[in-house]
Amino acid sequence: MKLYIILLTFCLSISTAYAQRNVVLIIADDLGLEYCGFYEQHGDTVIMPNVRSLLTKGIRFTRAWSNPLCSPTRAGILTGRHSFRTGIGDAVGGQNSNTLDTSEITIPRLLNTYNPQGISKANIGKWHLHTQMPQSNFTIPTKMGYDYYEGSFGGTLPNYYAWNKIKNGSVAICSTYATIETTNNAIDWLKTIPSNKQVFLWVAYNAPHSPFDLPPSNLHSYSSLKGNAQDTATSVVPYYKAMCEALDREIGRLFDSLKAINRFDSTDFIFIGDNGSDPRVYQGTTRAKGSVYQDGISVPFIISGPSVNNPGRISNALVNTQDIFATVLELFGFMDWKKAIPNEKPVDSKSLLPIILYSDTSIREWSFSEVFKNTPAQFDGKTMRNEEFKLIDFDNGSQKFFNLINDPEEKNDLLLKVLTPIEQDNYAYLCQEMTKLIGKGGFCMTTGINETTNENPLFTYDSQNNLIRLNIDCGGNSSIFCYSSDGRLIFEHHNMPSSELAISTANVSSGIYTLHYTCNGKIFDNLFVIRR
Repeated sequence: MKLYIILLTFCLSISTAYAQRNVVLIIADDLGLEYCGFYEQHGDTVIMPNVRSLLTKGIRFTRAWSNPLCSPTRAGILTGRHSFRTGIGDAVGGQNSNTLDTSEITIPRLLNTYNPQGISKANIGKWHLHTQMPQSNFTIPTKMGYDYYEGSFGGTLPNYYAWNKIKNGSVAICSTYATIETTNNAIDWLKTIPSNKQVFLWVAYNAPHSPFDLPPSNLHSYSSLKGNAQDTATSVVPYYKAMCEALDREIGRLFDSLKAINRFDSTDFIFIGDNGSDPRVYQGTTRAKGSVYQDGISVPFIISGPSVNNPGRISNALVNTQDIFATVLELFGFMDWKKAIPNEKPVDSKSLLPIILYSDTSIREWSFSEVFKNTPAQFDGKTMRNEEFKLIDFDNGSQKFFNLINDPEEKNDLLLKVLTPIEQDNYAYLCQEMTKLIGKGGFCMTTGINETTNENPLFTYDSQNNLIRLNIDCGGNSSIFCYSSDGRLIFEHHNMPSSELAISTANVSSGIYTLHYTCNGKIFDNLFVIRR
């Protein structure tokens, strides 16, 4: 009987989600955690009552990761795929810019498959997945599944009061403040949709992305700002905050419009930032937008609405913004969407519906992010975390490893010391999972783990010459064992001479290995990787 009640409750929860008629995704551009007063990492925060209003009916996610830049995050949401699959690792635009393959399987394309006539789909605001030339590109959003697109096509507006707006595949100068115009366009489109049709609305605001143009005075509280270039150059932070306030008020106007047309109470909202704050307004030190450190990829993320069971929750689940892909599809009831995905287009997205329905508290064991610039940069790289630890693998060959519970600001690189057994296990787990995800090796670097004493002989692995080098003095009283990652004994040596030792690994295949050795009763272990 108890099992029956549990199953009945779950089925009723699923039915409630299926009955949900609308999903509205709201993307804030360059909004970092530190400006959101509802996150613990806040600094000099902004009052955002309309965004905050989502919390009482929703879930606030504390461990949501995006990509470090605009275009990769948008591509990941639209396709559910990581950047190394889509090729979008940098902001679209400029020399050698990659653009999103128009053959990608997208949220609106799958909604068309699931319910061809029943769901109206619009993308309003910033697109930033293709270049603005040739002009025929302006029709790409509708070719990729949307019924309607209206907004700014590129990454950065030249001016919030004078910008190119795309509508029906044509471009014209718009003089309305961009945040207001985006809301106007969303509201106008919503009014055209028959009440018997469901709605998927993607609203991508440009704000608070630069340029830091002062919003109209009725949208913010910063009355002392002059709005001229000289004043902005003195300090951009007040302008950024004014733009955040204006964004929030316009989101409130969108909410009011949904209430007026009786869609608000039947709508699930997803609110996110697309990456960390612009370095010019970032309240930390050096790790803002563009970096795979925490403040470059940790973003505000709220899901709110009638599908949320037990609302007002805080979730510590690991989340990628790519997970929005599967979540939107399943909020509309498309539970078997995976059957519509071809094998050559693997999807990385995991649905958050179990967390929304409160049937589970997590959906993934690790999350992942990456950045690779069109012109390679020093801090391009990939990163993966589990509940406690985070590994960063830079494309320049260096790595960093952090305990995010004890060191949330990533100040103490654990690879600069000898790792404890727990740290070593987590390092090995993350580098192996990254290897499996990417489909190639090279993410497990040489490092040590703690041993039964604080003393440790000098250990190096010379990969160029396939040599393990040890500088020990054991008086001939030593034993050395090498084990593979699955525990197999690869080789062993006993009673090694006292001096620097060189042990060949020329006949050992690629993989992760542990060198276990004793010296006068002391025990040492070192992890190393062989690449061929």
